[in-house]
Amino acid sequence: MRDAELIAALAKLVEARPSRGFWKCCDQLRKKRPDWNPKRIYRVYKAMRLNLRRAAKRRLPKRERVALYVPKLPDTVWSVDFMSDALACGRRFRTFNMVDDFNREALHIEVDTSINSSRLVRVFEQLKRDHGLPKVVRSDNGPEFLGEVFTQWAKANGVALQYIQPGKPNQNAFIERFNRTFREEVLDQHLFVCLEDVREAAHWWMIDYNEERPHDALNGMTPAEYRNTFAGSSTFEVSA
Repeated sequence: MRDAELIAALAKLVEARPSRGFWKCCDQLRKKRPDWNPKRIYRVYKAMRLNLRRAAKRRLPKRERVALYVPKLPDTVWSVDFMSDALACGRRFRTFNMVDDFNREALHIEVDTSINSSRLVRVFEQLKRDHGLPKVVRSDNGPEFLGEVFTQWAKANGVALQYIQPGKPNQNAFIERFNRTFREEVLDQHLFVCLEDVREAAHWWMIDYNEERPHDALNGMTPAEYRNTFAGSSTFEVSA
């Protein structure tokens, strides 16, 4: 095939640099193969349908402002968010944090270098088995929360997804306050060598946060004590 080499070169270039248009591709190819004239390159470029407009980034749907409120029962609204930090070696990691808005209980802190929509589903499935699920999950508009895997899982499990308005973290104030405390008391206090160190520190800190640390917003009670005032609606169990 006469144009096989040109097709292969174009395909490789476009795959590596999808945002480059025809003339950038043409100039780059002709540096190595000046015998390929622009008309020939453009003919092949069109035949490969590379001249078609690529899909633009999907715009976020308009988010309505929803007033922040304290639920009257546990497991009504859970707020979730991500944080990031680095190990001593400089390797970045993320944490996925989750709290119950009712009593500010820390429900879960997932730690890893990468956490996508599928990973979120596994986290929620674990909580579903051990704890139950909320009626609503409140989050920002991060791609993990917008991914089809996660949104379809939420729909199948009867969990409503409530997205805050872009650039309005105050609309998710409970998890933002939790993140600040977690950073001050854990992430900023230790130089972690590996992910297991982060996970262990987060585990023991969550127990202290839920069972020992009094909260001004809970009239000086711990999240566990506050939840147990509604024991009939609670699935919370203190640690052994």
